[in-house]
Amino acid sequence: MTEDRRPDADQWLAYFERRGYDAPRILGAGMEGVVYRLTEGLVAKVWSGLPPAEIALSRDVYAEVAHHALPFGTPEILDVEVHGGVFVSYERELAGAPFRSDPFMTDAELDIPAVEVAALLTVLRALATVPGTDAMRGLTVQGDDRPLWLGQQRFPDALAALVRRAVGRHGDVLAGYVPGLSATVERVVTALATLPGVPNTVIHGDLVPPNLHVEDDGRVVAVLDFGFFTTAGDPAFDAAVAAAVWDMYGPHAERHAATLTELFAAELGYPAETLALYQAVYALATYDLFSSGGSDGHFQWCAALLRRSRVGAARG
Repeated sequence: MTEDRRPDADQWLAYFERRGYDAPRILGAGMEGVVYRLTEGLVAKVWSGLPPAEIALSRDVYAEVAHHALPFGTPEILDVEVHGGVFVSYERELAGAPFRSDPFMTDAELDIPAVEVAALLTVLRALATVPGTDAMRGLTVQGDDRPLWLGQQRFPDALAALVRRAVGRHGDVLAGYVPGLSATVERVVTALATLPGVPNTVIHGDLVPPNLHVEDDGRVVAVLDFGFFTTAGDPAFDAAVAAAVWDMYGPHAERHAATLTELFAAELGYPAETLALYQAVYALATYDLFSSGGSDGHFQWCAALLRRSRVGAARG
């Protein structure tokens, strides 16, 4: 989540002041909306375009995750209201500060700091202990038009259907950046069909530095912003995506993604080929979330991942 001053921010600040909060301020903004700090221990999220059913499901998912004795805090919705046709949730404030406010590392950071690696392993191991639920399976991932699990019995099959829907949106544009895209899609879908069934757990889906809050010593105290790709499924998917997106745009991003992917395979016991497959799925499913014409950084990042993917690359 990044700091953002939307055109209507002053109106919301005034609204919260009328509600009796003396000094509300913007904490940041993400895909789901803008978060305001109201008072010690309490924040409000002004949601952006999420349907009521999805907010209700999110509240259930938050509660289910928070019910488990995780070694860090997670969001909890305390109350929900509608103001001016916009949903507002009141949530407990989470402790700590983000590792970084930007999803990239600097030129000087050739290696990922050990404290960040340890934090990611802590989070991934903990989330993998939270069983998947019907509420999680009922969520819609960002950019799609239906719950991920709708009509599906297996996580890999749900992902395969998602990939086909996503490529059907603007695949003609993506094909201009990824030679042999159609063949890549078929290889990905075929590989998904061969994956064995595994117990489903909660998947956060957006473990980037701003979403992990830590203390000064690097200890993780909170994980924020469930929702972007939150669902129930193979915990290896969370590890794969986290490895790919932890440093998306830094000068050593490709090196860092490869390092984390290899490390997660070794430390968590996930097959490296499965992690690579899930990274290709993520790129195919999210490439057009910020623009459909290929002009934004995320689109270009997804295209580059697909061009070098072990799944998508032609084999000799």
